[in-house]
Amino acid sequence: MRVPLSWLREYVDLPTDASPEAVLADLVRVGFEEEDVHRFDLTGPIVVGEVVSFEPEPQSNGKTIRWCQVDVGPDHGGVRGIVCGAGNFFAGDKVVVTLPGAVLPGPFPIAARKTYGHVSDGMIASAKELGLGEEHNGILRLVELGIDAPVGTDAITLLGLDDVAIDVNVTPDRGYALSVRGVAREYSHATGAAFRDPAERAGGDTDPGTGFPVAVDDAAPIRGRVGATEFVARVVRGVDPTKPTPAWMIARLSLAGIRSLGILIDITNYVMLELGQPTHGYDLDRLQGGITVRRATAGETLETLDGKVRTLDVEDLLITDESGPIGLAGVMGGATTEMTDATRNVLIEAATFDTVTIARSARRHKLPSEASRRFERGVDPLIPFAASRRVADLMVEYAGGTLDPELGGALYAEVSIAGITLPTGFVPGLIGVHYTAEEIVASLEKIGAEVLDGEGGWTVIPPSWRPDLTDKWTLAEEVARIGGYDRIPSILPTPPSGRGLTLAQQGRRRVANALAAAGYVETPSFPFTTEAANDLHGSASGEHLPSIKLANALDGQSPFLRRSLVPALLDVAHRNVSRGFTDLALFKTGVVFAPAPGVAYGTDSVPPLAVRPDAATLAALDDAIPPQPRHVAVLLTGNVAAKQPGHPAVPAELGDALDAVRTIAAAAGVTIDVAQTQRAALHPGRAGVLSVHGIEVGYVGELLPAVAEAADLHGRVMVAELDLDLTLSLAGERVVAASLSGYPAATQDVSLVLPVEVPAADLSAALVDGAGELLEAVRLVDDYRGSGVPEGSKSLTFALRFRAPDRTLTAAEATESKLAGVALAATRFGATLRE
Repeated sequence: MRVPLSWLREYVDLPTDASPEAVLADLVRVGFEEEDVHRFDLTGPIVVGEVVSFEPEPQSNGKTIRWCQVDVGPDHGGVRGIVCGAGNFFAGDKVVVTLPGAVLPGPFPIAARKTYGHVSDGMIASAKELGLGEEHNGILRLVELGIDAPVGTDAITLLGLDDVAIDVNVTPDRGYALSVRGVAREYSHATGAAFRDPAERAGGDTDPGTGFPVAVDDAAPIRGRVGATEFVARVVRGVDPTKPTPAWMIARLSLAGIRSLGILIDITNYVMLELGQPTHGYDLDRLQGGITVRRATAGETLETLDGKVRTLDVEDLLITDESGPIGLAGVMGGATTEMTDATRNVLIEAATFDTVTIARSARRHKLPSEASRRFERGVDPLIPFAASRRVADLMVEYAGGTLDPELGGALYAEVSIAGITLPTGFVPGLIGVHYTAEEIVASLEKIGAEVLDGEGGWTVIPPSWRPDLTDKWTLAEEVARIGGYDRIPSILPTPPSGRGLTLAQQGRRRVANALAAAGYVETPSFPFTTEAANDLHGSASGEHLPSIKLANALDGQSPFLRRSLVPALLDVAHRNVSRGFTDLALFKTGVVFAPAPGVAYGTDSVPPLAVRPDAATLAALDDAIPPQPRHVAVLLTGNVAAKQPGHPAVPAELGDALDAVRTIAAAAGVTIDVAQTQRAALHPGRAGVLSVHGIEVGYVGELLPAVAEAADLHGRVMVAELDLDLTLSLAGERVVAASLSGYPAATQDVSLVLPVEVPAADLSAALVDGAGELLEAVRLVDDYRGSGVPEGSKSLTFALRFRAPDRTLTAAEATESKLAGVALAATRFGATLRE
């Protein structure tokens, strides 16, 4: 809300030397956010001049300029020669002259300069050049503004161009502050300065009359909300819409961000900014019969003031006459009854409309307006009479009209505001400040509330302009705001004992920290992807699986919730590679969305917000949500070790992805087994399934070159993805570290020949099972296939480490344990010792 200080000063005692920054600082103390300071950004000398004479001079380019003699007064050099290209003025006209040394908005400095064969000693200004409007076809004639000032008068002060406006951010719950009235009241709260309310209701002028027929037809309100609760109509006859808008009004409207559109429309905008009550003017002679306020019918249309024909919805609230819709209530008027230069009689409307109805109409038609902005936040229901009278009085004063003595109106709802019970100790207990009873009462009365003593506290009746005050908590906030937020102590709450991260949260944090410590970079991303990416990476075979599609997606190209984290990592890798970062080790944790086939998710029923849902409702809501397990995924591409003097670069390989899996396993406290598998997105022979205790938890492998190329990644790409929740659940509640033996280890190698289709992991498991407790570690060191090994077979060599916890092993004991493992491998797979 932009408020000129001269306007604010009319309703609150603002110090004469108050700077806009100081005023903003005072308003910040009562909860506003400062936005900006707006000025006309011009400096003098800018004075009133009188055109003494001029000579038209046609130019070779077809343009005719005027060589003018302009009297700017003896204090500013008397008569000056000025070149002007406009042709809308006459000898004897008073104009605004910007003299050399002046600076106009832009900035546009003025200097004496030679042009069209003359030295132009200044410039005759237009309204646009002064920042007063958009009119630039001709210069500004003061007679058009109803001004007759002496030659040489300072035009900056005369036109109100020395004014300045403050700009504050008004939150949706404080719509009353979208007015000079509201901001002035808040400044009074902040400083104690005397406030004068411009909307005090006058007695004897608050009852609907019969001066103009108005009816409200809303017998079946939408969603239980009545569209209009008050409608006031006043008639002003004999106006002259061509009369000039006063310069001070134009200046104030301009500083407030509204351009001048003629005296009649300017007055309605001026009152809206002043009181916060939107009003609308109709050309009375273009109305057909009386006015009816009703809901739209299906298929109705309305041409609004912006020239667009809009198809109406049955929830829209309309202003209509016998011809049909003439306005979208609270949003924008219709073109058929628009006030024009031919208007002579005006019907003024001031009403109270339902906030939800107006908000929905403005959004439905994508038609936000200054009026809807105020109605949807709630306007004071006690000022339509005062606002309509204020518009009428200004039209009588500045447009030469005559006010009909008889009011017109459909209804006048007696405003009844329910009291709120405020217990005595509630505010200090909630805010944490020791407020006395006198302070609480004074703060609430200062904002306009009526405070009545009651048993154990007070009954507080909020002011009519504060619909946001609905309960004791909002009242406590007002006491804290008026009393000063600086009084609220900064005390950290003491956390309750015995709480902290759950075991699952601790496990997820361990995994993330371990990957980060191993050199991986975590990359958050949105959970949105395409259906094709879900099918490719969300299943082993690449078949189509059900996915959750968003009804209102942020990106229409990616409207599905992810089933895998890999597509997001590919997007991040592509973005980094395109910017020159080619060596990447990335990881991500997050939920995936895995709906079960044939199950319908979502619900159309929304439980009421005022009460806690019962167990059955909560269970139904849970059933409407698809499973959302948390996964962890890694991606490697490029080099894992950069090239250095004497050392070549080390490219990322499948073993590096397996190392990442082992890092995850160690942090999760599980042992992960790897076996060969096939997946649609992974390279054949370079894909492994990951399992814990025989339960599949994920996969690891190298992406198919075609898949990597589709993501614009031109090197080898390794990925791994695990169901982190499942992996952590298989670890149990506690990880027990093995005890360390102080005795030396005995190491032996064994080479076994077996069919090529037997996985090395299965053979390793057989050696472990057969060797017994003495075998401390087993590691594959060689896979040989060639001369000396039968065709269809392979030779696998393992390094075995044996150790006893209570003694030094002999070579015979180690050999015996090794041969026991070999015997079990022979039984399971037909493995034989290689000669």
